[in-house]
Amino acid sequence: LKDYLTGNLGTDPVTGRQISSEIAYYLPNTLELVLAALVVIVLVGVSLGYVSAMNFGSKKDTAIRIFYLVSWVTPTYLGAILAILVFSDYLHILPSGGMYSPVINAPPPVTGLFVLDSLIAGNLRAFASGMYHLALPALTLAFLNFGIITRVARSSILEVRWSPHVKSAAAKGLSERAINMRHVLRNGLIDVNTLSAVMFGWLLAGTVVVEQIFSWPGIGQFTYTVIASDDYPVLVPVVLVFTAGVILANFVADVLYSVLDPRIRLGGAR
Repeated sequence: LKDYLTGNLGTDPVTGRQISSEIAYYLPNTLELVLAALVVIVLVGVSLGYVSAMNFGSKKDTAIRIFYLVSWVTPTYLGAILAILVFSDYLHILPSGGMYSPVINAPPPVTGLFVLDSLIAGNLRAFASGMYHLALPALTLAFLNFGIITRVARSSILEVRWSPHVKSAAAKGLSERAINMRHVLRNGLIDVNTLSAVMFGWLLAGTVVVEQIFSWPGIGQFTYTVIASDDYPVLVPVVLVFTAGVILANFVADVLYSVLDPRIRLGGAR
């Protein structure tokens, strides 16, 4: 335990390398994938949740609810395989795996994120290749997880839409657009903001299958390799990294909630 707390995770008995250096190599690749997926999840989830709430009870609302429920119940391995079959094997518009083209020279590591390091180095060719390879796994991960954001956004916006202060704003003569943007959407997204932080932890720990199928060299694929080879001295530190990520994400969510919602701030009742 003392070694773990001081950063000494030991040596990988299979490769002979320091476990901390292996995690430091693979983890940024996963962070790049998770952050890209999270951006798509929030944008798509909030947009569909808003449209669904504004068209409550209509066919559009029903279609959106069916769409996000289908995405939510789709198994990860099935969604990833179908994405490769459709967009890579059938349509030939996106690559089926890897982080970048093998003919591309990787930029000097600064942040560990390939796309960001390509921009820092001014290597637009590497940046374009990185984005091209990032698109399919990030969109697949986003499709499989955006449903909960849509559902929460829809419920929160509906709750705010029918609240007394919104009716009061309408009685004062504010335009529908002003009411929706200033009162409904702004207050309805408090839960979404905090849930997004929690979802970061979920995505971080849930990339094992997606990274393995898309040959994405991240901590998820590394975990799969470690499990397959019964490399338990490495598995324990990797699980600790996932656990720390989930705990940190939940802590950030609690902080965000107290910042965004003044009703629960410490001392707010005084």
